Amino acid sequence: MSLPLHRLTVPQSLPVPFAVDTFDALGPLSHAPFPHRHTFYEIALVRAGSGTHVVDLAAYPLRPPQLAVVLPGRTHHWQDATGLDGRLVLFGEEFLAGCPRVRELLHLLGRRPCVTLDRAVADEAAGLVAHMRREYADPAAGSLGVLQAYLHILLAKAARLTGPAAPAPVGGQRAELAARFADLVSGPGSGRRAVGAYAAELGVSPGYLGEAVRKATGRSPGELIRQACAVEAMRLLAGTRLSVVQVARELGFADTAYFCRFFRRQTGFTASAFRRAARHDGDAESTTITGSCPSNSDDAAGYGGGRRRHPHEGDPS
Repeated sequence: MSLPLHRLTVPQSLPVPFAVDTFDALGPLSHAPFPHRHTFYEIALVRAGSGTHVVDLAAYPLRPPQLAVVLPGRTHHWQDATGLDGRLVLFGEEFLAGCPRVRELLHLLGRRPCVTLDRAVADEAAGLVAHMRREYADPAAGSLGVLQAYLHILLAKAARLTGPAAPAPVGGQRAELAARFADLVSGPGSGRRAVGAYAAELGVSPGYLGEAVRKATGRSPGELIRQACAVEAMRLLAGTRLSVVQVARELGFADTAYFCRFFRRQTGFTASAFRRAARHDGDAESTTITGSCPSNSDDAAGYGGGRRRHPHEGDPS
């Protein structure tokens, strides 16, 4: 089976889907030991626990206090986690409407998913998340803006710990278009669509899309599509029991031999060698897969417990 895909389903106490609560209150899937991914953003403020947080192809030992940002479409799981304590903040793209800087910070931190916090920042982060929890539990007029403001402060404080800020992106509509394109190609099930198909979805010509993406990233849309396809292949090879033939088909390759050549050209590994390394290499920079994937019925089971229905709803991708 393919990677489980979790969606955000919460009571509509706010204009957009949003949730914040403890791991325990959000249920067992909040710390699932099997590789899965989300259609939404997940921020985990981990205050205690041991084990490893595996995000895509990298394993991060838990050294609380830590802040982890998992972007939509990324695979992750909690490996050998014990005593896990903290809070999760979950929200979809709709939550970020009108907040471009918050979105930039999320993607900045998403490139380094787990940040160890010093004690002062950890205490401040815990206070901000507690404020968010209270606002979420008892929403009033303007609560959405208040939550966005708290999130902005939380991410800005964490970003200061990641080193020098990244160069400011090229501004304007073209930069926004390039960011939307990057989200589309990295999302679950993006497959091997042509540049023209993405351009049509974004409502622009292929030429304009190419110009915008090159100016913002220095790379062509085709290069980014091929890179995203290779990353998706690595996720499926490392995190599922799909055969190489099935992975090729999942990604839209009719010819498995062509897929194998593509994968080796993009990564330097054969598909089989990469799978063996991903499953058996204990290096901290490689994904180590443990635990069993859930059955379809388990994946869709209530991500519940606590006072609310759990906001993750399993759905096989």
